[in-house]
Amino acid sequence: MPAEAKGLRENSIQEIFWTRTGLLLLILVVVSGLAMILSANLDPGVGKNLVNAIATGTLVSAIVGFGQTLITATATQRAMLTPLVEESRQALRDLADEYRSMNREFFPTHVFEPTAEPNPAFNRLMMQDLQNTRQYLFRGFSGRHAAARLLLSNAEWEFRGVVADPDNASGISGRARYLIRHARSRCSRMEVTVISDPPLDRLEIYDDSVWVTLYSDAHSPAEYPRTLRFSEGSFIYNMERAEFGRISASRHAHHLVITPDLKRQEFIARYEKITNSTLTEEQFLELNAQFYNFLREFSVTAQLGS
Repeated sequence: MPAEAKGLRENSIQEIFWTRTGLLLLILVVVSGLAMILSANLDPGVGKNLVNAIATGTLVSAIVGFGQTLITATATQRAMLTPLVEESRQALRDLADEYRSMNREFFPTHVFEPTAEPNPAFNRLMMQDLQNTRQYLFRGFSGRHAAARLLLSNAEWEFRGVVADPDNASGISGRARYLIRHARSRCSRMEVTVISDPPLDRLEIYDDSVWVTLYSDAHSPAEYPRTLRFSEGSFIYNMERAEFGRISASRHAHHLVITPDLKRQEFIARYEKITNSTLTEEQFLELNAQFYNFLREFSVTAQLGS
């Protein structure tokens, strides 16, 4: 049926005129009208009375038939069309729910493009996740930004980290030492796993999300690479959490447990064991000063306060 015709069929009265019942009613009205015209031209008598009776009966039949058809059409629409519309709406709602579920399962909730400077929006959202988590899992080469966020937050967590071995040339960065040295003041318990060849992409897992920073993306090199955030329950969240558990439980890695009440000398001994370098009191204070200078600069650039 053409679109114009569909546009006309918008209510029960219009529907009647697009059916055979409507055609029959039209014939009855035409017959009644013709009979009335004929009756007006006849002389009084039996013939005129007969024609008048036919015209009146036909008109009454048309009116009664129109009313019955209108009631029937309305009832039919309520009995058949309304449930069909509701069923279609429910199917659309189910499809939308399934689509949203697939979005949560496979698509990131946020995408942060590469930048040369810290992205304030990125850091604010990550700090919110950090504030709302009980357990913080970190994997990467460099841990100084993670340590800075830990110190800038007022919460307390159980921390588990997988970092590159600073004594291994393939680890390329000793900045992971920042995480070991400074994060313990904000963590109820630290479990650090040191491996010689961690994956290139940095991983940060919270109770409600996982952040994947794509250092492996060679097409968009930047100081702060592209980062994807996935929600808890997504495919990426479950996969990365399982992979983190596998790596941190490896028997071929070095494992270290640090608590806030650990004495300085014992902490330095463990630090030297994991970094394979000595740490004098002067060196400790110098590194500590360097880190807090970085912390102040980072908090200003990332607009995180102090």
